[in-house]
Amino acid sequence: MDWEQLRHFGALARAGTLAGAARSLGVEHTTVARRVQALEKALGKSLFARGADGHQLTEAGRQLLPAIEAMTQAARQLEHAAELAVDDAEAPSGLVRVGTTEGLGTQLLAPALARLTLQWPQLSVDLLALPRLLHLSRREADIVISLERPKRGTVVVSKLADYRLYLYGEREYLARRPLVAQREDLRHHRFIHYVDDLLFSKELQLLDQLYRPERFAFRSTSITAQYEAVRAGAGLAVLPAFLADRDPTLSRVLPQQACFTRTFWMSMPEELKGLPRIQTVWRFLKEAVQQKQTWLG
Repeated sequence: MDWEQLRHFGALARAGTLAGAARSLGVEHTTVARRVQALEKALGKSLFARGADGHQLTEAGRQLLPAIEAMTQAARQLEHAAELAVDDAEAPSGLVRVGTTEGLGTQLLAPALARLTLQWPQLSVDLLALPRLLHLSRREADIVISLERPKRGTVVVSKLADYRLYLYGEREYLARRPLVAQREDLRHHRFIHYVDDLLFSKELQLLDQLYRPERFAFRSTSITAQYEAVRAGAGLAVLPAFLADRDPTLSRVLPQQACFTRTFWMSMPEELKGLPRIQTVWRFLKEAVQQKQTWLG
């Protein structure tokens, strides 16, 4: 049986879509489809039910998956053992994929990690700064920075930093609107927020603790888009201090009452902790965030 066919089957089972499986394998989606179809032909069974939402495992696929996962795990262990055999003094090399929240990734980590790749030319970094939760168990990233502490799986977890968020408005917008001296005054204002049913972490359900508007002027899954909407004078929004405090056109609103503290957690699979490239990026991220602690509010 062809290992490449089995590997592509496992990737599609985990991702649920051809595009997702292709990204995880670094191939074209047509390659994934071709490999899986060849495996189905060899077995004489349909392993996936194709639908508008992607690929769902059939009963035959569900029976095959545990064996494939075990084989994949064994292959990873052999790969990691080979890497660990390299002299520890050797410069870190290879790819490290870092998953993080959009705001932290774009504002603080992107320039820092770019400098790290200049320091270690053989090291490559994929920064996945996305408005959604990334899963270590699906191997979407090697290191994940999240708002919620992982509670499942064999993972190494470390508190990265606390950060603060406040309610902000654009200065000219605030000058045109009634003064906000207490929470009740917020009824005179427009609001910007996340799209509720696409909110990827309960830790971001902040506005409800302060004020519940009847409607929102603007919503987005992107914190950067929310920030730009505030800058455009569309209304008020809860934003991270590290994103908004450096902008002179924005001002905090009710800073004593509208102040929220959240935590960034950093995690990686236990099996990766001994790899030089992972250790290098892990330590660097902790140092980079500590150096920018004052930005975090």
